Amino acid sequence: MNAPASLPLAQLLTHAAAAVQAVRGGRNLDTALAACPAAARPGAQALAFHALRWLGGAQAVRAVLVPKAPPAALDALLLTALALLWPGSGPLYAEHTLVDQAVAAARQRGGFVNAVLRRFLREREALLAALASDPVARFNHPRWWVERLQRDWPAQWQAVLEADQQRAPLTLRVNARRSSAEAYVARLAKAGLAAQALPGTQAVVLAQPVPVTQLPGFADGEVSVQDAAAQRAAPLLIGAGLPAGARVLDACAAPGGKTAHLLELADLDVLALDSDAQRLERVHDTLARLGLRSRTLAADAGDPSAWWDGVPFDAILLDAPCSASGIVRRHPDVRWLRRASDITALARTQARLLDALWPTLKRGGRLLYCTCSVFKAEGQEQIDAFLQRHGDAAPLAEPRAPGHLLPLPDNGDGFFYGLLHKT
Repeated sequence: MNAPASLPLAQLLTHAAAAVQAVRGGRNLDTALAACPAAARPGAQALAFHALRWLGGAQAVRAVLVPKAPPAALDALLLTALALLWPGSGPLYAEHTLVDQAVAAARQRGGFVNAVLRRFLREREALLAALASDPVARFNHPRWWVERLQRDWPAQWQAVLEADQQRAPLTLRVNARRSSAEAYVARLAKAGLAAQALPGTQAVVLAQPVPVTQLPGFADGEVSVQDAAAQRAAPLLIGAGLPAGARVLDACAAPGGKTAHLLELADLDVLALDSDAQRLERVHDTLARLGLRSRTLAADAGDPSAWWDGVPFDAILLDAPCSASGIVRRHPDVRWLRRASDITALARTQARLLDALWPTLKRGGRLLYCTCSVFKAEGQEQIDAFLQRHGDAAPLAEPRAPGHLLPLPDNGDGFFYGLLHKT
């Protein structure tokens, strides 16, 4: 299957390599692709996503073939081409086409690129065998990431890493105020789009991703894009039911998917809070498209003295900042941007937010803590430590609250859900 292409492949490779270079330099992929010309962006994105999924192996092979790293831009082009030539990765183009176009993209250094790539193709089997014991080359994740998964999930770590290499499906949330998942699947079928509804939910999974502009009713607020794992949050927080007009805090609300889901399910007085005023604009846009209303406020959830009016909330949703280690299928750059020290720093932030928000919850209220992380330090270990600090907190046993939800094929994204009751 070819990547989307509206420009010559050599140009797309150049843009994709620039994005890979940016990620290796510490910038996220979305920001890097925003600098790409609009006509080249779909094709460059497809190539960059593929390259980042197989970057560990590409880096290891390049180090063998070219021990002294070439200049950064050329190195990124080589790595992108090597990743696209990686066996078993689902090639987007024929090998000879990729080599020829990478040589063209290299301009003055084309002969050098040609020699390296053709040597890789000649010696590929032996090179891969020599790297079989290198976890970074084998699993295409940083070594510290692999080791942490091995500690946290000794029985499932390899399955998680392998699942991370797969493309995530396009999952929709049908607006419960407008339709059901089953009815929307029938509507998709009339539009020639195959999909299935997940039983007992408003989630619909498409057989093949399509631009949202092709989704019936998207512009009118009938559906939103949201992974099935993320769709657990709102039903969990609402539980058996919150009274009409209940005060609910969505403490880290942007981009607004969970805020909207809460309002689709019940008539609530929701305060959507986020520390980033620019990201909060996305909450406004999301709610406007869906025809929903919420109070919004740009403020630090960890400093209630600056924004809380003193009236306790009936329920709080804390979708805390985290490593995003559960969503690398959708964001393959995350694994290369994170450092081992980030997990410790993020865990401190999560604990600070939990401790700061707990006093704003009324007695008898519930707080749902969630992260899109597979690391226990950001999940169960965080909740265990919180329960030790707060004697008036008790975990709520909900069948739909899975604790850690690993990003395996039938589960959707990786998440943690911890539901707490204030006694």
